[in-house]
Amino acid sequence: MSENVSRLGQIIVVCAPSGTGKSTLISKLREEFPNFGFSVSYTTRKPRGDEQNGREYHFVSRDTFVAMRSQGEFCEWAEVHGNLYGTATQPVVNMLDQGKDVLFDIDVQGAKQLKKTFYKGTFIFLLPPSKEELIRRLTSRGTDSEESISKRLANAEGEIAEAGFFDYWIINDDLDKAYEELRAVFVAGACKPELRTDVEQIIKKDWGIDG
Repeated sequence: MSENVSRLGQIIVVCAPSGTGKSTLISKLREEFPNFGFSVSYTTRKPRGDEQNGREYHFVSRDTFVAMRSQGEFCEWAEVHGNLYGTATQPVVNMLDQGKDVLFDIDVQGAKQLKKTFYKGTFIFLLPPSKEELIRRLTSRGTDSEESISKRLANAEGEIAEAGFFDYWIINDDLDKAYEELRAVFVAGACKPELRTDVEQIIKKDWGIDG
C-alpha cells in the first residue's frame, strides 16, 4: 500500500436481473465518480472489430485460461456461450492498495465467487418494482423474441431468489431515487473502518491507541 493513500479502495459489486436498469445506474455512478479502477478481463473468445489485446480484453487460448484458473489466478470467472471470461485477482488487489475503488457489473454467480476472495466488498442487488413492470420493460424494447424474454424472466426469478446474499437492496422504480440510494451506499462504503488508513493513523499516532 502506498504511504500517500488515505484509504484503501473498496470493491463495489452490482447485480440485477436483465431489464432492471443496472447499466443506466452504473453509468450515472461512473459519470459522477470517474476515478474507478478498471481491470481488463481475460477471455477465450476471438477479438471483434477493432478490439485490441490488453485494451478491451486479454485474449488468451482456452488452455492458458484453464491453467490460470487452476492456479487460482481469477477472483471470478464464468463460461458464456462457450467462451470463458475471468478477472485476474492481482490487478484488482493492486488497485485497491492504491486507493482506487473497483466496480463489478456481474451476475450472481460471479458475485459469490468475488465474496470468497474480497469478503469485505459492498454487494448491491437491484430489483424491478414488480414482475409486471419487468415484463413491460423487456417487451417494450422491441428487440427480444418471446423465447428470449421468457428466458430472461426465468433467469430473473433465479437471481431474485438469491437476493438475500447481498448487503443492500435497491428498487429501481424511480431512477433518480434509485441513483440516490446507490450513491449513498457507495459513499458510505468508503467510510468503513477497514478502509480508512488515515483514521487508523490518527488513532494510533495522536491517541496512542492500538486496535
